[in-house]
Amino acid sequence: MIDAYEDPGTPDRRGGARYLWWLVLRQPGRCLAGAVLSCAWMVLLAATPYAMSRAVDDGLGPGDTGALALWTGVLFVVNGFNSWLSVMRHRTMTRVRMDANFRTVKVVVGQTVRLGASLERRTGAGEVVTIGVGDVQMIAQSLTAVGPGIGAVVAYVVVAGLLLSVSPLLAVVVLLGVPVIGLVVGPLAGWLRGTETEYRERQGVLTARIGDLAGGLRVLSGLGGKHLVADAFRRDSGRLREQGYRVGAVTSWMQALAAGLPTLFLAGVTWIAARQAAQGHISVGELVSVYGYVAVLVWPVMFLIECGYQLSRGVVAARRVTALLRLEPPADAATATADPPAEPSVLEDPESGVRVPPGRLTALVAARPADAFAVVDRLGRYVPSAVTWGGVRLDEIALGRVRERILVADPEADLFAGPLREVVAGRGDPSDEEVLRALRAAAADDIVQGLPEGLGSTVSAQGRSLSGGQRQRVRLARALLADPEVLLAVEPTSALDAHTEATVADRLRAARKGRTTLLATSSPLVLDRVDRVLFLVDGKVVASGGHRELLAAEPGYRELVARDADESAAESAAEEVVR
Repeated sequence: MIDAYEDPGTPDRRGGARYLWWLVLRQPGRCLAGAVLSCAWMVLLAATPYAMSRAVDDGLGPGDTGALALWTGVLFVVNGFNSWLSVMRHRTMTRVRMDANFRTVKVVVGQTVRLGASLERRTGAGEVVTIGVGDVQMIAQSLTAVGPGIGAVVAYVVVAGLLLSVSPLLAVVVLLGVPVIGLVVGPLAGWLRGTETEYRERQGVLTARIGDLAGGLRVLSGLGGKHLVADAFRRDSGRLREQGYRVGAVTSWMQALAAGLPTLFLAGVTWIAARQAAQGHISVGELVSVYGYVAVLVWPVMFLIECGYQLSRGVVAARRVTALLRLEPPADAATATADPPAEPSVLEDPESGVRVPPGRLTALVAARPADAFAVVDRLGRYVPSAVTWGGVRLDEIALGRVRERILVADPEADLFAGPLREVVAGRGDPSDEEVLRALRAAAADDIVQGLPEGLGSTVSAQGRSLSGGQRQRVRLARALLADPEVLLAVEPTSALDAHTEATVADRLRAARKGRTTLLATSSPLVLDRVDRVLFLVDGKVVASGGHRELLAAEPGYRELVARDADESAAESAAEEVVR
């Protein structure tokens, strides 16, 4: 089984079935052992009716006690040995499934780490959670086909051969029976893949929404929107439930056929054998063996149907994994060898016309917030662009060197569980004085005072033990403590009341004095404290200047900022209700 520190290998990302085959190839010895043990176990199941027929024909029929004792002993030995084979088969296949499980977890975790900050821009958190919670288990379970699946095929062929020695008619019936069952079950397997795929997609979306609700429940309660969101979630949950019923309907039919068709198959073959025994074409012992063979055949047929069901679900789950594995982080071009500017320089986005001068505090205001976010993504090199830094294209500089000097402070950046000191410090090892200084610059010193153990107090994952405004200030403090040469902050004060927002704006200006800073915001309290404002309409800069200058000269800017001031007042009132 894969070691916790072992390289899981390079997965085949071309499709679900290819990924499952890659999992088999990563443990060939174990899979081969599982297949051999399963084949031997199922074939020896057919040895029981054979020995019984010999005991009847050679022992009970002629009254030969010695022959009867001999074949009884053979039955005892064969079944004892087969019991041991069954244990070893199950143990081996459990290891195969566990290896597939852990290996898939490792490649998925490795991929999420490789994507890094670009992950949330490429896929939803619910998708990753769904893969980790459900898809990994389905993939592992589908590898059962490697053992019992192969064993079922071999046992089926062996039993058909044994029946051929008894009656060619019975052998033909058996050989044709399983293909007929396949024709019945095959369309259901295809239908299951379709319904299962849609169900998984909806489940991923709903899982992501649950996370969003958990993070913003207190704010929703304060705004009075909890019931509206709950109604929407209830509708989406109902749709998912209906889709689950459709998946369950197909699944129940497949499971019913897996149990019922082999039994009907057994009844049909036994009826034909009984007719042949009554007509004297086969002996009583052969009739007993036929019944035993077909009874044994129930297992292979059932395993074949079950493996088809598991493989259908496994392929669907593996497709979701490979879709995640095919995502690529922003890659350094082969020519990304240029040196970054030796000193603070202009950061420019030709697509929008945004120019961020060095050492200044600049604000970016957009009629559509998404336009401002897109500019920040380009300036931070999270998407391909023609952005230049000091005249050098940003994508020609090694990504690691860009990340060392340009920091994007995302309003939804992850907050990991742990002491407040570690949450703010990140990967660094600053002193308590430096951490407190950053918290004060973000107007978050009251958070430290309000916690029972100060900096040592534990903060829950994503900061859910804090209010929305507190989380925002902790994120800002973390960015300020990093002290990057260029800070690109998106809506750093959107969840704060007016008084706190003004305090943050004053302290942020002082903390970033002489450093390059761009704030994507439409808050008038912040805009009044920056050096220069850039106003975007349809993703292009249409005006720039001081806040008061733009208020006087740009009606669109004036209307946008006035609307934001009204919304900020309402949100401040809601924040007070939450507190």
